[in-house]
Amino acid sequence: MSEMLRITLPDGSAREVPQGTTPADVAAAIGPGLAKAALAARVNGELRDLNRPLDCDSELALVTARDEKDALELVRHDYAHVLAEAVQNLFPGTQITFGPATEDGFYYDFAPAPGRGPFTEEDLPAIEEEMRRVIASDAPLVREVWTRDRARDFFEKQGERFKAEWVMELPADETITMYRSGEWTDLCRGPHLASTGKLDPNAFKLTRVSGAYWRGDQKNAMLSRIYGTGWLSRKQLDEHLVRLEEAAKRDHRRLGQDMDLFHLQAEAHGSVFWHPKGFVVWRALEAYLRRRLDAAGYEEVKTPQVMDARQWEQSGHWGKYRENMFVIPDEVPNTEDEGPIVSDDADWMALKPMNCPAHVLIFRQGIKSYRDLPIRLAEMGVCHRNEPHGALHGILRVRQFTQDDAHIFCREDQIVEEVRLFLDLLDTVYKDLGFPDYAIKLALRPEKRFGTEAMWDWSEQSLRAAVKAAGRDTEAFGWEELPGEGAFYAPKLEFHLTDAIGRTWQVGTIQTDTVLPERLDASYVAEDGQRHRPVMLHRAILGSFERFIGILIEHHAGRLPLWLAPVQAVVATIVSDADGHAERVAESLRAAGLRVEADLRNEKINYKVREHSLAKVPYLLVVGKREAEEGTVALRPLGADARQEVLALGEAVARLRAEGLPPDLE
Repeated sequence: MSEMLRITLPDGSAREVPQGTTPADVAAAIGPGLAKAALAARVNGELRDLNRPLDCDSELALVTARDEKDALELVRHDYAHVLAEAVQNLFPGTQITFGPATEDGFYYDFAPAPGRGPFTEEDLPAIEEEMRRVIASDAPLVREVWTRDRARDFFEKQGERFKAEWVMELPADETITMYRSGEWTDLCRGPHLASTGKLDPNAFKLTRVSGAYWRGDQKNAMLSRIYGTGWLSRKQLDEHLVRLEEAAKRDHRRLGQDMDLFHLQAEAHGSVFWHPKGFVVWRALEAYLRRRLDAAGYEEVKTPQVMDARQWEQSGHWGKYRENMFVIPDEVPNTEDEGPIVSDDADWMALKPMNCPAHVLIFRQGIKSYRDLPIRLAEMGVCHRNEPHGALHGILRVRQFTQDDAHIFCREDQIVEEVRLFLDLLDTVYKDLGFPDYAIKLALRPEKRFGTEAMWDWSEQSLRAAVKAAGRDTEAFGWEELPGEGAFYAPKLEFHLTDAIGRTWQVGTIQTDTVLPERLDASYVAEDGQRHRPVMLHRAILGSFERFIGILIEHHAGRLPLWLAPVQAVVATIVSDADGHAERVAESLRAAGLRVEADLRNEKINYKVREHSLAKVPYLLVVGKREAEEGTVALRPLGADARQEVLALGEAVARLRAEGLPPDLE
């Protein structure tokens, strides 16, 4: 007689089933509708295949399409699996490597067969058709546990050297699982759907091809990476493709060129050349943020770009972050006949990738009392991080960037209030910049970290308490906890903005850190006369100016709020007889503090309207002979459906001056 297992369902009900029963069996016992809808199962919190037998008393939750997060990850994983099978069917001799699910789809890396060049986008239609054939075959996806040696031998016989190499490097205690669909087999942790036929053949699309190094190392072989997007239904796919089309229209790189804001070039790979108009946006944003920080009690500082490697070693960054730092030798001075000499025992310096250790050094200058706390140090600090070439993306991910960084040194009893105040400040800034919707997530301790378990328990709970005190631990703020995603020295609250087309961007953060004050010997004299360690709150609102400006451009589709627009208005003439009036209008607007240009060119007015609309100028003030005679302007807002109004000059100036005020000065 087989052993009976107790299965507890999400509604609290329980049932006894024989050992070896699968979640699919449980779904069928509940009803045919659930059996058809079930995609996978959560067994004691772990996502598993429907047909994997239960082996102990378990809490069981069946996953359907309504559980969208889990369901999307499953189907995207399966689309990647089907992609690999399709490519090997069409192109024998191709080797497979990895194929994970991504935020909106999937990819798989391939080593093309000898004598064949890299895959191109011209290959994608045929691969898509073969994927649909594999899906239509409705082959069961069967999980099998193999020994490490059996898996290696299998891949070596198949000529799959990349898989054979990888299987031997998996942790010794890891179960080796293979998934088979028909005659095709792949190494995979799973889980998968019950069969390929559970995928919608019309809910995916292959999107592009790129190069990728094996295991991300440029010393290794170059592979072909095929990307796709995958969804639960054709409707979801179509909606995503519309979003992609809209995102392409909003691409900050194209708009940045149209608006003459910035450019990038190979001579400074990963750094931005800001043009005059782009730097106007930067300065307006920086001035606004500085006023908000001044009002919130922050003191601004400026710290060195280059610091001794021993300082980074003491802080812990040298061991954890060294590969992302730009390191330079502290050179021996020039001799008369030779260039600079770098000796074997030269000291090493590094461009700072973050500001926090330098802020601790400022805090340590002079004796601090408990009465001095909290101390809030802010810096618009330029940092450098050696991001891989392939990871760079316009101004959204660069190597040189400016953080709106600050560190709050406080007592333990001040943490909740300081985090609450920060949450209020951040809320104001985001709403001022056009982002009323954002989510708050708590990133918890990573596997590799500094500090004791008690410290992490306390730090994480402090952030939970602060969010609760601020009333933001609710569904309205998308409150969620993210296991394993904290920094190596501290847990952190992350702030994820939602933009105009529904994309999310992780920007701001605040972290509760007791590790760095300890490592860098920061202290204050407490009420008991003894030295105590302060708690250090690392926080940023924008994250970096470069990235946030890129997000702003895409969110507003280039149509920045008037107070941020580089050129707020253009006075354009219809006839040369109006040139003098146009100059007077422009001067009146400049006197009111507005950024204005006068377009007196001998061009048709429709040409001027199109050109300034492309540059996203918020307002055109059109003047002709009649406006010159009457002292008026024809005010035309940006937009195809905008209505033109004829206003007296004084009225137009007053309206634009009021609208052009930054939110904190209104």
